[in-house]
This record gives sequence, C-alpha cells and structure tokens, in this order.
Amino acid sequence: MLKLTDYARMAASEYMQEVGHTELDARWIAEFFEESGVMEAYPEQNLIPFADMVQKELTKNAERANKNMLQALDRIARRPGKSSR
Repeated sequence: MLKLTDYARMAASEYMQEVGHTELDARWIAEFFEESGVMEAYPEQNLIPFADMVQKELTKNAERANKNMLQALDRIARRPGKSSR
C-alpha cells in the first residue's frame, strides 16, 4: 500500500503534467482523491488536508525547479570564452 505522501507526490506530478500550473484546482484534486484510490486506502483521510499536502508538494517542486534554473543560468553566465555582444 502506498503512503499518503506517495499519493500526494503522485498527484502533484500528474497535476503538473496535465495542467502545468502550481496553483491546485479544487475540482481536479477532488477527482484525483476519489479516483486514485486515496479514499479506499485511507478512508479516514479528509480531502482538504490532502489537498494541502499536494499544494505543498507543488510549491516545493516549483521552488526546486526555479533554483535549478537559476543555477544553470549562473553557470552559463560564468562560462569562460563566451563573449557577449
């Protein structure tokens, strides 16, 4: 059985692939919650705290991607031998 955090990561990943936004849509997460098996695996779990977990995962992933992008841009800017016009 998957952990609840695994479901949250899976939801965040799937949401980004399908929607491409970091702000979670209530209808989308409600559908995922019902159809992905979270309700069966965790019958005592409420949708709202689960949605909060997924939103935190989306935010964390977006921050990580932004940090990686800035590091890559910094490496490109520091590359020797490249002259800017």
